[in-house]
Amino acid sequence: MSQQIDFTVGALLDHIAGRFPDHEALVYVERGLRYSYREFNERCRQVAKGLLRLGVKKGDHVSIWAYNVPEWVLLQFATAKIGAVLVTVNTSYKSAELEYVLKQSDSSTLFLVQGFKDTDYVETVAEVVPELAQGSPGELASAKLPFLKNVVFLGEGAPAGMFNFDRMVEMGQDLSDAELSAVESGLSAHEVINMQYTSGTTGFPKGVMLTHFNVVNNGFNIGECMRFTERDRLCIPVPFFHCFGCVLGVMACVTHGATMVPVEIFDPLKVLQAIEKERCTAVHGVPTMFIAELEHPGFGSFDLTSLRTGIMAGSNCPIEVMRRVIRDMHASEITIAYGQTESSPVITQTRTDDPLELKVSTVGKVLPNVELKIVDIETGAELPPGKQGELCTRGYLVMKGYYKMPEESAKAIDPEGWLHTGDLAVMDENGYCKITGRIKNMIIRGGENIYPREIEEFLYTHPDISDIQVYGVPDRKYGEQVMAAIVLKGGCVLTEEQVQDFCRGKIANYKIPRYVRFVDCYPMTASGKIQKFKLREMAIRELQLEGAV
Repeated sequence: MSQQIDFTVGALLDHIAGRFPDHEALVYVERGLRYSYREFNERCRQVAKGLLRLGVKKGDHVSIWAYNVPEWVLLQFATAKIGAVLVTVNTSYKSAELEYVLKQSDSSTLFLVQGFKDTDYVETVAEVVPELAQGSPGELASAKLPFLKNVVFLGEGAPAGMFNFDRMVEMGQDLSDAELSAVESGLSAHEVINMQYTSGTTGFPKGVMLTHFNVVNNGFNIGECMRFTERDRLCIPVPFFHCFGCVLGVMACVTHGATMVPVEIFDPLKVLQAIEKERCTAVHGVPTMFIAELEHPGFGSFDLTSLRTGIMAGSNCPIEVMRRVIRDMHASEITIAYGQTESSPVITQTRTDDPLELKVSTVGKVLPNVELKIVDIETGAELPPGKQGELCTRGYLVMKGYYKMPEESAKAIDPEGWLHTGDLAVMDENGYCKITGRIKNMIIRGGENIYPREIEEFLYTHPDISDIQVYGVPDRKYGEQVMAAIVLKGGCVLTEEQVQDFCRGKIANYKIPRYVRFVDCYPMTASGKIQKFKLREMAIRELQLEGAV
């Protein structure tokens, strides 16, 4: 393949199925489900025909609210084959968030499973769309969601007003290959086919519009950084609704003819079983997932010698965890990746032969065919190595923009096409980047810029502190004050004064947390990001700082 791949997602699958027809594409260990690339492509084509019969057209928005079920992967390719836009709905959403996404995205169709964890999706949809149960499938007229016409159930049977997924696929059986090909031939690789809502670590979710070109090229280069070939088998326990699953997982595999081995809902035991049974060569996860696998009581009984690589991303990896992944899980070529949904998503990645030090202290160097620069946050001037500034990127990976939010899009992508990540970073002379904080998390106290990451790193050195989040809260006198939310190690007790005393003389007085609270856990997004804005909101209420905002 050339360095810039001009395939649509559907054409990519046709191409790979032609190269590796009998090679396993998708394996679900628990379901005993196995598709070769030929079978997988054929099944995606059948689903695409069913979508056309349902009335889904090029450019229509189709939402999916499900954990990693087989239909998810089928829909990822089937929607792309007809040029529909797959809107991925966070599995942790509740009714207000579901309503927001369906409304903001103008979705015409919603696919859903019965439920996830403590949320019954069918009940939640009934709450958001009370008209659904009254009518026949396909005839929905919702007052709140005028675009929504179809709801399709992934599972046995179908609740009132919904289509059944398998029945929808059957509806497309009389559609000819020529009719589907005619639709496919009218697609461009630069059209939007995926929309994901940003995690909301800073507020209201925005619909990130990604094209075929974005995700195919990003997936290919991610796979290249792991030295993927058709012989690799990737265990995917990270959610598909997030780029980690559907790009770093699915697209990295399909661009290389590798085998996908998804885990439907993360469970450390199921991950270990899948790796052993399927002889997986790679596994993805956020650090907490790797920790859960390493600490599982049965860890030592699994044969993980097939492992070679994979990706750890989402948050910083403690060095001891990385050591154990390399030594005890045999993933000597594990990589670290950094990015954001707006960059589809990976910007930088470590390489398979990078030393341990680079894997824990940096997020790697820029992907092939991608530009990166660090700029001064005041002047926008490009900074030399070793200087902290905002990380910006340009190239095939930059999103089309935020759906129906032109002002937000213009803030994120400048007139020269550079995506401003909002992340603070330092790049060394070899191009390796360290993420040092987030501009939006920056605290400005009495005119002094304070980077929470610096205080967090310092407080991590306290022997009783397990985790720490630092953020700004409003203050009448100084504009903002520093606040810390601390998780203590088991059995340890600390006071606010003791934390402040520990800082005195070690870090500048203006950086010492004015407020300290002790918590058991932090509010998080489903993809494992800590929501500092929620910590801030809670603090404003608890400390009665409303008047200072």
